[in-house]
Amino acid sequence: MGHGQERVAVTIRMKIKILVSAVADLMDGRMFYEKQGEGVGDYFFDALFSDIDSLVLYAGIHHKFHGYHRVLAKRFPYAVYYTLEKDVVLVWRVLDLRQDPEKLRKSLEARRNP
Repeated sequence: MGHGQERVAVTIRMKIKILVSAVADLMDGRMFYEKQGEGVGDYFFDALFSDIDSLVLYAGIHHKFHGYHRVLAKRFPYAVYYTLEKDVVLVWRVLDLRQDPEKLRKSLEARRNP
């Protein structure tokens, strides 16, 4: 850099909005895993929220799948589907990837209003 020039970094902090459809998916997953063993449902919930929280830093870098950005969960066979609106991450669905691909596609096509 030349004389008198400064480099300024601008950080945009993303906000995360989890829509009702995604909350329902998270609760379904939590109940399923809690039936597998005591405390596993809470672990599922914490793990998926950690993945969702990572979107504050990494939103928008994930490949798109059926019109949504998709981040794969680190500890469970789930994916978080989201869109971006300016500085807001809208989490639409949190889906189990072990289901029939056609059912998964239909779940994503049935967008709900935020």
